[in-house]
Amino acid sequence: MILQFTMDQLTVKILDNRQELGIQAAKEAAAFLRKKGETQSVIRVVFAAAPSQREFLKTLREDPSIPWTKIQAFHMDEYLGLPFGHPQSFGAYLTEEIFRHVPLGGVHLFRGDDDPQAEGARYAKLLQEAPLDAVFLGIGENGHLAFNDPPVADFADPQAVKIITLEETSRHQQVHDGCFAALEDVPKEALTLTIPILLSAERLFVMVPGPTKAKAVERTLFGPVATICPASILRTCPQATLYLDPESSALGQNRIKE
Repeated sequence: MILQFTMDQLTVKILDNRQELGIQAAKEAAAFLRKKGETQSVIRVVFAAAPSQREFLKTLREDPSIPWTKIQAFHMDEYLGLPFGHPQSFGAYLTEEIFRHVPLGGVHLFRGDDDPQAEGARYAKLLQEAPLDAVFLGIGENGHLAFNDPPVADFADPQAVKIITLEETSRHQQVHDGCFAALEDVPKEALTLTIPILLSAERLFVMVPGPTKAKAVERTLFGPVATICPASILRTCPQATLYLDPESSALGQNRIKE
């Protein structure tokens, strides 16, 4: 069963559990990609790398009806300082979870071990060569989109890609997610796509399961649209759909029922 409503311009869907969230989001994303494939020779898609995306990515990669050979894949952020292909890099995560499983037309990975200014410029140029068709993303525990944490988030950012220092909440999240054993192991800097670039896509699919995201979801839906919770900007996006489960939507259930 799906509970569906809108918050300002944002479509919100609450699924019965985390598994159903991933399946439903992937089903809708696949339909969009198939439709784009009917008229486009190239489909440009940005992927998020996070455990919150695992069920979605698994369902997506198992769908042979998606025109994979037309898809040019990007990812939205990367740690600085890790060797290229390091198991804890976001590029390696996406390669393992989806990129190596499907016949993509192209994969564009960040290099977090190169000169960050030059790498940011290189990636920004790739992103700006043509419009983005879809972005698959989540919301951080502090409400971030990609690594646009509250202190650095800018809804009118002039850059496409920028170097940021991670807020401690974001670094703790990587430990909570099991990506690193301890806080001191988590890199302190990263490259990230900026909010205007993410929101420029024709469609945004936002998958946010689990209890650790409940506070961020509540602030996203019911707080002010402000960089104190970067994900709140999604409420201005008619092209976005936010997929939740009972745990991630728990704190807002009373308001939703109203």
